[in-house]
Amino acid sequence: MYGVNPEAGFFGVAPGTSMTTNYSAMQAISRDTIFTNVALTPDGDVWWEGMTNEKPEELIDWRGERWNPDSDTPAAHPNSRYTCPAQNCPIIDEAWEAPDGVPISGILFGGRRKTMIPLVQEARSWRQGVFMGSCCASERTAAAEGKVGELRIDPFAMIPFCGYNMADYFSHWLEMGDRMGPHAPKIFFVNWFRKGSKNEFLWPGFSENIRVLKWIMARTEEDVAVEDSPYGYLPNPADIDMDGLDLDQDTVDTLLSVDADGLEHDIQQFSAFFKRLGDRLPEALMEEMSLMKERLSNYTY
Repeated sequence: MYGVNPEAGFFGVAPGTSMTTNYSAMQAISRDTIFTNVALTPDGDVWWEGMTNEKPEELIDWRGERWNPDSDTPAAHPNSRYTCPAQNCPIIDEAWEAPDGVPISGILFGGRRKTMIPLVQEARSWRQGVFMGSCCASERTAAAEGKVGELRIDPFAMIPFCGYNMADYFSHWLEMGDRMGPHAPKIFFVNWFRKGSKNEFLWPGFSENIRVLKWIMARTEEDVAVEDSPYGYLPNPADIDMDGLDLDQDTVDTLLSVDADGLEHDIQQFSAFFKRLGDRLPEALMEEMSLMKERLSNYTY
């Protein structure tokens, strides 16, 4: 499989983006960039929460009101954004506009889940990978309509963008796998947002995600082994580079675990969603659902 880049730029949520958390993004948005709903400094520059350690003494907030560090409201909207040309990125690959595309070794899906879903897992097959993609779900953020924190089922993160029946979309993915056969890329599912008992993020995220991508690349070459779980294949903890991170073993174990009880609850929600798609839902996905239920029933805690 080869892929081409159809986009000319990047966009992202501004709050939390800084020279510490995402150096390359900050370099990319230093010029030729559009910002929405951020705060303005007296000299006309932009600012948002998390951008600097110290808050500016005076700002115009995203609503056009005067703001200072004692204000009760955030200076930038929680969903304030930036968008910039991709060519601004200092580490962009030289083949990013290759007209013939580049070979794809792995495909990543993801969701924003504070519990249950591990940091990274690998699908057993292309078909199970499509099933994983069809079961994407995230707790709502300021970027999505609805109550913040509520679980939102969003297959392939495409609900806002898919212009035709989602069941047919699933079929399209399955048909691609049939055409590629043994040459199909591996499919992975990531979750950077697992939280601990004090509602703290367990994984540092941002640029540290490269550690997980390093493991994914090793898996595309079959260079490291995996452990089984009721859902997908999990990394051996020793195979993800944790050097320099302040993570104890309990945290690592939680990050790389599947919450089987929670997964059973998820199955009920996904089953209800699949039911809404009616007869057009591919039978292969229901078979994958049944296989996961079977693995859960035989899972030893």
